[in-house]
This record gives sequence, structure tokens and C-alpha cells, in this order.
Amino acid sequence: MKRKSVSIIIISLVVIAGTATGIILWGNPKTGEDLNIAYYAYSSEPILNWDPSICYSNGIIVLNNVYETLLRYDPYAEEFENVLATNYTVSDDGLSWNFTLRENVKFHDGTPFNASAVKYSIERTLDLDQGAAFIWYAVENITVLDDYLVQFNLFYPTALDLITACPYAAFIMSPSAIQSETWFDNGNECGTGPYQLVSTIPGDTVVLSKFDDYWGGWEDNQFDKVIIKKHSETSVRRSLVESGEADIVGWLPPSDINALKEVDNVTVSENLGLVNMFAHFNTQVEPLNNTKVRQALAYMFPYQDVVNNAAGGYAVQSTGVIPARLWGHNDSLFQYSYNKTKALELFSEAEVDHEGLTLELTYTSGDEAQRITAELYQARLAEIGITLSITGLPWTSQWEKAKSANPEDRQDIYMIYWWPDLSSPFSWLYNQYVAEENILFNLAYYNNTEVTDLIYWADEVSAHNRTFAAEIYSMAQEIIIEESPSIFIYDQKDIYVLSDTFKGFDYNPSYTDVIFFYECYRGK
Repeated sequence: MKRKSVSIIIISLVVIAGTATGIILWGNPKTGEDLNIAYYAYSSEPILNWDPSICYSNGIIVLNNVYETLLRYDPYAEEFENVLATNYTVSDDGLSWNFTLRENVKFHDGTPFNASAVKYSIERTLDLDQGAAFIWYAVENITVLDDYLVQFNLFYPTALDLITACPYAAFIMSPSAIQSETWFDNGNECGTGPYQLVSTIPGDTVVLSKFDDYWGGWEDNQFDKVIIKKHSETSVRRSLVESGEADIVGWLPPSDINALKEVDNVTVSENLGLVNMFAHFNTQVEPLNNTKVRQALAYMFPYQDVVNNAAGGYAVQSTGVIPARLWGHNDSLFQYSYNKTKALELFSEAEVDHEGLTLELTYTSGDEAQRITAELYQARLAEIGITLSITGLPWTSQWEKAKSANPEDRQDIYMIYWWPDLSSPFSWLYNQYVAEENILFNLAYYNNTEVTDLIYWADEVSAHNRTFAAEIYSMAQEIIIEESPSIFIYDQKDIYVLSDTFKGFDYNPSYTDVIFFYECYRGK
């Protein structure tokens, strides 16, 4: 791809129907005479679905600047920030939550924000029942107590404060803006956020402009406009930030990150995040239905080699299911390490002949870290006569194969990342280790009723006592680790490279790839 200057890219943006028409002509993209513009060179499509009730993918990087939630969660401090709610209380039984709402807030269409808008938004998300709507399944009803007080009544206790801070499906939208079922399909929005949509080129570019009536007010050095543009080639993203044309990029390979650490005009932000990598075994086929075989294969995995070579050192070996920076993580849980002797002993105890065994592993095509991980594992397994067949597939193809009706048609080992939708251990454990009637994300096909009961119990307890809930989650993890339905590979470090004039960036791993541009500004 030929690199173009940002100013040329901006001039080329055509505004689509549903927002405005015409050509956008701005000045210098960084510090022009008229506008202060931030440029995020993103690795994939900025947004695929504009409906805030449904979007369950990359689009959160846009929607979290256009819409707002009641609360925002900081997993490092384990604290909540008030956004559209200024206070909340919970009943002793955890079944009733009252949220006091911020006053003098407007939606982008001028409609006042109030408790009726909260009720409308969450009920709409539940009624559509798509994307991450499942986060609200505990809600029995929502009651407007007055204009700025809303009550959620639940079927069962759960941590509703974490749910209201979810980066997906927790957005509050204007009840008066949505004109039809296809209104969002035309590139429309109706949030209260600091930025509003100006234009979009589907699958490529989003341009946002500051909302003048934003309740938080504005300072002179904050960004007037934000450009989020797809640049899938890592070389292009590196070039854009290195030249100063882009303000922030992510998802660069370790070699580029190491090189950019030596560049004077950029800053590398490196933080252990909440994204972790798993390899799930197909526990419904022989010999992977044998716990000792799965344990043996876990001992044959080259954990440190993968951390050093596949992740380039920008990761740490996982301990259990829950990432190290999330509440509920337990460093004292058992951690597998490469041990060929132990692996061979387990194969012998299982009475399974490993010589000549062939296994199929799939990974997401284009993911170099997963490819290198698979090849390192392949080499280790070959040492004991196991052939690991490796296939890179597009995400959807890999997932469809894993959902095949016949277990024999599925891959033996499925590599996957899990990232935060809900900043609770429940997300990692419920989605991946509770038995499913219809396969979704339990891609080890794991089924243990004791583990399921512990996961549900911990979720209910988390409404009032997260310390005790964490202990229950550890109990569930102990069983999972012993039964080895998965290999717990590594917790990934999230790396962003920033222009040295892009200030105010405060990394929050609960909101993967989201840059809260209102908090950022142009500085020296």
C-alpha cells in the first residue's frame, strides 16, 4: 500500500447518506490553524455494526467515544468512575440496584438524558438479544423512580456495577432518535459521548467531531476531531506513527516495538492486559477425552519458548484461566511447565501409545503469534513421535469447524484469545467452561457440573463480596487445571506506540483497543 499523507486521506473522505453530504476539507491534521485532530491508525475495520445494542466487535473503539455507560471500571485500581451515573446503591440481597443519574446531560440530537432513556436503552438491548445482550440476563425489570433515579430489579444477584461498565451492550442511547430498524445501518448514532459522528467509509474510516454541548465541557488543547482509519499492514502503521502522521497505533510485531523504543519522537506504552491465549482440546474425541493424555500434552507445551519467541517477550505465562491483572486471579494455582519426562509417564499411565499419534491444530490465519506458537509446539511433540498438523483458517472458518455437529469433524486443538467483555472472572469461566447446548465459546466442550455450580455461585456472591467470590472462582479453576481441557498459554501485554505530542493517554485494559479521546490532548 502506498503511504499517503494524512491530509490527503482526510480530503478524500466522502460523507455517506444519513449523516451529511459533501467533501471534508480540513487543515493540517495535527495542529492546523483551525482544528486539532487526533489520528488512530487501527489494525482492522474501525466498526462493523453501528447499533450500540448489537455491536460486539471492533466497533467499541468508536462507540465508547460516541456513547457512554453508567459507570466505567478500572481493573488496576478495582474502582469505578462515575459517568452517566453519579452514585448507586444495592440492596442487602443483591437483587435491587438504584442508580442516581447525572443531570444536565444531552444526547447528540438534543434530547435530555434521564432515567427513561436508561430504561429504554437496556430494554431495547435485551429485546434485540444480540451481541453481548446476555450481560443483562439477570435483569427482571427496570423502574423509573424519578427523572434521575432508576432501579434495576434482578432475578438473581450479580455484580450489576460491572455490567453497567461493560464496553459492549451497556450504552445509553436517545429514545427519540431511532427512526427505523435500519436507522443505524445507515451510519447514524445517538449517544451522549464527547464525540459525534461526522462521516464514515464502511470498513475503512470513521471521522468524529467534538460534541459542543458535552456535559464535561472542553479545554482548548483537547481534540476537535478524531480520525480512526484501518491500516492492516503493520509496516504502514509503524511508518505512520514513526513519521508523526499518526498519533497512536497498536498490534505491532515485537521487532517493530523494539525498534520504535529507540525512536525519539514516539513513546511505547507497555502494560500487562486482560487478553490471554488458550489452546482448547477437543475433549469429545479419543484420546483427548482422557484427562491424563491432556495433562501429558500440557506438559509437552514449550511455555517459555512461546513467551520469548511468539510473543517476543511481551507476555507472561498464564496461571489458570483468569488473567493476572483481573480480580479473581490467583498466583498460587498450579502452573504447568515443559516436562517431557512427566508427559511420557502420563501417557504410560493412560495406556495410550503416543508414537504415531496425529493431532490437528487450527489457528487464526494472519496471526503470527499463534502461528509461531503452533510451530514451537509442533516441534516439541515431534520429539515424542506425535505429529501435529497445523492449519491457519479465517476466524469464522475456524469457529464453524469447531461447531461441527460431529465431534470427529472438529479440530483437536483450537487456539483462541479471550479478551474482556465483562471485567469479571465470570466472562472467562462461564463462556469457556460451562456446558452449552449450542456450541458458542466452550470450544473444549468441557462439562463438569461442580465447576458450573461454582461459577454461578461466585457470580452471585460477587454482587456483595468480591473477595469471597474470588475464592470460589479459584476453586473452580483448581478443578479445571487438574482436568486440563485447555492449555493456558500466556497473558498478553498490550502495546501502544504514541506520538510524543499525544498526551493524556491512560491505558485501561477493560476496554480493549479503546482510546478515550476526551481524556487526551495535544501537548509538547
